[in-house]
Amino acid sequence: MSIVKSKGAFIMFLIVLLTALAVGGSTMAGAAAGYLFRGAARRLGEGLLLSFAAGMMLSAAVAGLIIPALEGGGVWRLPLVLSGILCGGAFLLLLSRCTAKLMTPHEMRGALLFLAAIAIHNFPEGIAAGVGFGSGSIPQALAIAAGIAAQNVPEGMVLIAPLLRSGLPPRRALLLAMATGIPEIIGTFLGFGAVSLSTAALPFVLAFAGGTMLYVICQDMIPEAQSHRRGTAALMLGFCFMLAIDVLVG
Repeated sequence: MSIVKSKGAFIMFLIVLLTALAVGGSTMAGAAAGYLFRGAARRLGEGLLLSFAAGMMLSAAVAGLIIPALEGGGVWRLPLVLSGILCGGAFLLLLSRCTAKLMTPHEMRGALLFLAAIAIHNFPEGIAAGVGFGSGSIPQALAIAAGIAAQNVPEGMVLIAPLLRSGLPPRRALLLAMATGIPEIIGTFLGFGAVSLSTAALPFVLAFAGGTMLYVICQDMIPEAQSHRRGTAALMLGFCFMLAIDVLVG
């Protein structure tokens, strides 16, 4: 009996491991695709691409993080989610103040905040994938993970342009963009290993991640979009594109 249980536990661990690698790896694959086609992105216009990315992030923050947090927060969902959003924004404000003392170029600070927001946003997505394995059926958990992975590919693709725009060498930008998939791998194992704790904390963590993304969008990306002649249109297209993905694969 114990052999059967240990074998079943090993199989489950293997499934979670492969899922974690797939979820985190989808971000890395998207970043690699963005790196390979960076020349085409440059010809299209980095300002337009950044505006499109802002729309995608706005959709991911609202439809992919904050609304699910409200739906899963229980009786205290509103104060929990509001506090999470404000804490996320305050965290990036503090990070911005700290990096201002270390980095003088505004573009570099903006790229770092953008990168941090994406990495933070990926962590609760990983937790959500792991919680599915710990508390629900395997097919349902795989469906959740597949939806997250599908969203991560275009998110990873738009990471490269802001990093290159800040002056980072292409290969370093690629490595940093791919590194944002690591929190998703960690989050998947954390969600699987601590289901009850993760379930209780997930609404706040989702809202926190949404708050960090909203801060970056309002602070750096929307002003950039407004400075471009077609920036607002690109932002709206990015929002609709990400919303469509969220609905179709969610």
